[in-house]
Amino acid sequence: MTDFSTGDRVSWATSQGRTQGEVIEKKTSDFDFAGKTFHASKDDPAFIVKSEKTDAEAAHKAGALRKLSPR
Repeated sequence: MTDFSTGDRVSWATSQGRTQGEVIEKKTSDFDFAGKTFHASKDDPAFIVKSEKTDAEAAHKAGALRKLSPR
């Protein structure tokens, strides 16, 4: 599993295809986001990401993210 840090550039799948953006927060405990509860821990963190194209934010586990080269 790849560990991501705030500021890392990443891509992820959306219903419109892959998109890219930046990790803005790493979560290591359960949290609510967009009306849903997400489970996270130190060993299995979740990440809040922000789209470069739309500025929309989403929550994903590390397995859903791919690290990209910095711009």
